[in-house]
Amino acid sequence: MERPGAGAAVLMPRENGRGASLSIRLSAVIVTATIDEPRVLTVRIGHDPIEALPSGPLEVEHRTLEVGLRAWVERQTAQKLGYVEQLYTFGDRDRVEDARAGRALTVAYLALVREARPGGVGEAVWQSWYRYFPWEDWRAGQPATLPSLEARLGAWAKQAASETEQRLRAERLGLAFARSWNEELVLERYELLYEGGLIQESWRDLGRPTQPGDGLVFGVPMAADHRRILATAIGRLRGKIKYRPVVFELMPPAFTLLQLQRTVEALSGVRLHKQNFRRLVEQQGLVEETGGISAETGGRPARLVRFRREVLLERPAPGLRLRAGRRVTVS
Repeated sequence: MERPGAGAAVLMPRENGRGASLSIRLSAVIVTATIDEPRVLTVRIGHDPIEALPSGPLEVEHRTLEVGLRAWVERQTAQKLGYVEQLYTFGDRDRVEDARAGRALTVAYLALVREARPGGVGEAVWQSWYRYFPWEDWRAGQPATLPSLEARLGAWAKQAASETEQRLRAERLGLAFARSWNEELVLERYELLYEGGLIQESWRDLGRPTQPGDGLVFGVPMAADHRRILATAIGRLRGKIKYRPVVFELMPPAFTLLQLQRTVEALSGVRLHKQNFRRLVEQQGLVEETGGISAETGGRPARLVRFRREVLLERPAPGLRLRAGRRVTVS
């Protein structure tokens, strides 16, 4: 992973000796979750407002990258961050906000919070992440948008200039959209849509009209490369809940096992078998009873539990080792 040094901008020499501006930006994918909906905190920017992740440039007074990130997030959304980890550094030359402004590196972070009312100087709003990736939610069965999406990607694969490229595209499609659905391959699927010209960011970057002739639109676009960053974060989080107890960063102090299951399902985008899930949680020793009960289940009162933090000292990789989702609903 690239790790840029401190500073708001540096000059990189070109072959002709002239300097090119290189700026460093910090972006945050801030995730929270209700029982049935994973959400990401967004802001609206620009003269024609478009949804974006909280972001800002690294400035000289920022002691570290993370300090700078937290400062921008609080300024734009009034949200204080708890759990934060560096996600990736994005710097593709052909995917920048404004090519005339020079090269830009974006250092992205993943943050997990319990939802709070956003504020700040911008219009900060919690949005379901399936608003941007509707094909990723399998909890009610096959997403309605998927057949059309796959048909268009299949046509794109056949349009490659050579048989070798056609085969490579078909292999990528087969892996990303396999019948044995791998919920972690969010970025791989997004990149296929981008390369296939099926999403607004691709048309925008090529300078084409931002609406296809047939009117089909796959998800809500985001500013610059922010939907790509969000795809990376979703895939990272879906993988991480299997070997680290990060899901509990999103849970209230006390919750029911059903609430925990629904939250994990919301994040992973697949339904889980109730008895198998509870057996897994118990075998991993992830929770302990509080002695309280919840009457909000709509039926029989359920026992309240809490995260058992001792598990962090007992095993190196405590998590919810879920089976990969299938292209069918598991009840």
